[in-house]
Amino acid sequence: MKPRLDWIGAGLFAALLAVAPLFLNAYQVDVLNSIGLYALLALGLNLILGEAGLFNMGHAAFYAMGAYTAAILNTRYQIPILWTLPLSGLVAGAFALAVARPVVHLRGDYLLIVTIGVGEIVRIALVNDVFGITGGANGIFGINRPRVFGYIIRRPEDFFYLIWGCVALTIFLFLRLKRSRFGRALNYLREDATAAEGSGINTDYYKLAVFGLGAAWAGMAGTLFAAKMTIISPESFSFWESVVLFMIVILGGAGSIPGVLLAAFLVVGLPELFREFAGARMLVFGLVMMVMMVVRPQGLWPARGHQGFSLAALARAVGP
Repeated sequence: MKPRLDWIGAGLFAALLAVAPLFLNAYQVDVLNSIGLYALLALGLNLILGEAGLFNMGHAAFYAMGAYTAAILNTRYQIPILWTLPLSGLVAGAFALAVARPVVHLRGDYLLIVTIGVGEIVRIALVNDVFGITGGANGIFGINRPRVFGYIIRRPEDFFYLIWGCVALTIFLFLRLKRSRFGRALNYLREDATAAEGSGINTDYYKLAVFGLGAAWAGMAGTLFAAKMTIISPESFSFWESVVLFMIVILGGAGSIPGVLLAAFLVVGLPELFREFAGARMLVFGLVMMVMMVVRPQGLWPARGHQGFSLAALARAVGP
């Protein structure tokens, strides 16, 4: 009975979301677009952090790799922006594999520090216009709008269905992955890497694979961001973006897809309702994390069947 209710709830949520642009103004639809992009990014990070239990606070670096790959291919070689989606994912995934290979054995706060460093290295490289193709601090201008069967996507409502269609496809694929042998191996890795390795699971392989897959999804989300904005710059991929994504996964309930969606709405959507308090955003988020650690450390919507990777586990891992 419980799975049936879950499907009914998911169907009602999808139906409500599908008709939302008919009743909202352009600004409100654009906020939903931002929520969708962050949800897409957080779902990729959820694979790495929630399913495999690997600390990653440099997810914005892979997001940037995808966005800049799409922007360069589109502006320099006139490749349609949506055609660059798979290549952006491949570039971001390959970069993640190259970065993770020498540090994949690290755990806890050591891996966390490395990923923070990677994110900052990528941002600084973009600002300094390495290889002369990123446009430096000014970024890349003139990215073409995407086309679908000759129709130019330019209105917020058009991007809404494109972005949330990608979110729906991602949820379907990741649910299948979660229930597969690969997904079960990731869960064993999260719960006890030593026991998993003793059971014959190649932990290094699965760590690299999930890092590459999560990064590839961030790269493809970067393509959608570039198509939506038509201009990108390094400041769009700062450390704060990685912090927000990390917060979405942890607050929602690591390993929980519904939790990630709920947290994306709260973390990205609520600040738009209280823009006059934007200066206190980091203070508010810090207080929320503290309260959640005490009141509900497993997250707002924990994954069924296990406690998931929680705020309490994070505190234990990075604590003394």
